[in-house]
Amino acid sequence: MQKIYDFLVMLDGYLGGHVWFMVLLIGTGLFFTVYLGFPQIRYFRHAIRITRGKYDHSHDIGDTSHFQALATALSGTVGTGNIAGVALAIHLGGPSALFWMLVTAAIGMCTKMVEVSISHKYRDILPDGSVSGGPMYYMKKRLNITTRNGRVIKTGLVLGGFFAGATILCSFGTGSLPQINSISNAAYSTFGIKHIVTGAVLSILLAMIIIGGIKRIARLTSVMVPFMAILYLAGSLIVIFSNYQNILPSLGAVFGEAFTGSAAAGGFLGASFAFAMNRGVNRGLFSNESGQGSAPIAHSAARAPEPVSEGMVALLEPFIDTICICTLTGLVVLASGAWNTKTENQFQTTDMQILSGIYDDGNKEDVVRLSKHLRGDQFLDLYNGTMVIEDGRLMTTGLSVIHARSLAENIEFLSGKEPYSGELEVIAGKLPAISSLTVRGESLIHSAPLTTFAFSQSILKGFGSYIVTFSLLLFAFSTAISWSYYGDRATTFLFGQKYVIYYRLVFVVGFFIASFTDTTIIWSLSYIAIVLMAVPNLIGIFILRKEVKQNVKEYWEAFSAQYPDAKISSKMSRRFGRKN
Repeated sequence: MQKIYDFLVMLDGYLGGHVWFMVLLIGTGLFFTVYLGFPQIRYFRHAIRITRGKYDHSHDIGDTSHFQALATALSGTVGTGNIAGVALAIHLGGPSALFWMLVTAAIGMCTKMVEVSISHKYRDILPDGSVSGGPMYYMKKRLNITTRNGRVIKTGLVLGGFFAGATILCSFGTGSLPQINSISNAAYSTFGIKHIVTGAVLSILLAMIIIGGIKRIARLTSVMVPFMAILYLAGSLIVIFSNYQNILPSLGAVFGEAFTGSAAAGGFLGASFAFAMNRGVNRGLFSNESGQGSAPIAHSAARAPEPVSEGMVALLEPFIDTICICTLTGLVVLASGAWNTKTENQFQTTDMQILSGIYDDGNKEDVVRLSKHLRGDQFLDLYNGTMVIEDGRLMTTGLSVIHARSLAENIEFLSGKEPYSGELEVIAGKLPAISSLTVRGESLIHSAPLTTFAFSQSILKGFGSYIVTFSLLLFAFSTAISWSYYGDRATTFLFGQKYVIYYRLVFVVGFFIASFTDTTIIWSLSYIAIVLMAVPNLIGIFILRKEVKQNVKEYWEAFSAQYPDAKISSKMSRRFGRKN
C-alpha cells in the first residue's frame, strides 16, 4: 500500500501539483476575465438579484430554483476543503498560500460562470421530465470534429465519456470516502463514538436522501448550507477576535509574503514563492472546484429562462466558498498561532521521515537545508539501519525525525498502550509497517486537526473542538450528498438512467466502509481525478469561447428589452452590443 501511495503522490506531482496545470487553470480564468470584461465584478449585484428570484418565470424548465441549485453546488464545494484544505495549504506553503487561494477564487468566479452557462445550454431533458446536464453534454454536442469531406469524428463523445468516468471516480475520491472518514475520525476523537456506528447511521441517512433525487437533495441543501455557514462564521469570528492582536500581522504575512514565499517561523520551516503559490492554487481549486466541471451538473437542473442567467448565479460560488469561508479558516489558523506551533499528536507513518544527522530548527543554516529537502530541491541523507528503542525512547544517536514537515520532539514509541522496547529496521527513512506500533510526539499538525487546535486557542478552549467537529460533519455530509448527484448524472450519461440505482447502492456501501478504513490513498487518488475532470473541461470552454461571448451578448440584449428600467441592463447591453 505504501508503494501505491508513493506512486499516486508522484503522479499527482506531474499532474495537479505541476506548474503546467496551474498555468492552464489560472490562464483560462484570466483569459475569460479579460475576454468577457471582468464579469465577476460587473455582474456581481445582478447575480444576487437573480439568485433571489427577482427575474423568475413560472414557465422556466428545470428541477430546482436558482437558490436551490446554488445551495446544492455549494454543498458540494463547501466541505472538508474549507476546514482541512485551508489548514493543509497553510501548513505546506505558509500564510502566502492563502493569498493564492483567494486569487484562484477571484479568477475562478469567471471560470465558474462560463462552464455553468455553456453546460446549462446543452443539458438534456430526459423522458421522465427530469434534467441531466454537465460538461459531458456540451462536449458530446459541440466538440466533435467535422472533416473536409463532411465526416464527423466523435471526439466530443470520447471527451464527454472521459469526463463522466472521471466524475464517477471523483464522486468516490472527493465526495464520499474521505468525507465520511473525516467525519468518523472527528466523532471518535471528540465524542468517543465508534467509527462503524457513525458510518452506519450516516449511511442510512444518505441513502434516504439520495434516493429522492435532485429535488429532495435541493430542498435539504437549501436549508443546510445557510445554517452551517452561519454556525462556522460565528465560531470563527470568536477565535479571530480572541486573538485580535494577531489579526493585522497575519494579514500582513498573507499579502506581504505573496511574491517572496513564506519565511520560517516557529516550527514552520519556510516555503518558496513557487511552492506556496502552487499549494495555494491547488487547494483553491480543491475548495471551490472552479474549472473542474462539477458544479455545472447541479446548475443544469435549475429553472432558468436561458443559460447565462444560471452562469451568473454560479459566479457567486467561489466568492462564498473560498473568499468568505476559506478566509475565515485561514485567519483562525494564522491569528491563533496554531500553524507554526508544535503540539503533541500521534504520528502518521506516511508523514514521517528519519534523517541521518542531527538538525536544529533554531539554526538558520539547518532550516534552509531542511526547507530545500522538503521542497525536493536538495535532498538530505535518509537513514538506513537499525533503530534501538528502550522503554519507548529512541536510543540510537545521530538521527533526526521529521513529521508533518517539521522536526519532531519528545518522541515516544508505544506498543498498544505500553512503551515499546526493541529494534526497528529503517529503510530509506521509513519505519516498518507494524500494526501495533504507535509513535507520538510534538510536531506541527495539519488538515482538520490543525483547525481544531486553532479553535481551542481562544476563549472557546475545548468547546472549539465541538464546533469544528459539528461543522465538519455538516460540511462533509452535504458534500457527499451533492457528489452522489454528480455521479448519478455521469452514470446516466455513460450507461443510461436505469443504472443509476446501482451507482447509488455502491456509493452508499462505499460510504459506510470508508468510515472505518484508511482513506489516505483515496485522498491521493482524488487529487488526480480532479485534474482528469478539469483538463478536458478547461480546454472545452476555451474552444467554445466565441459562443460563450455571443451568449452573454444575447442575454443582455434580451434582458434590456424585457426590463428596460433596469439600469444595469442598459450598461451591459451597450458593452456587448459592439461588434466583436
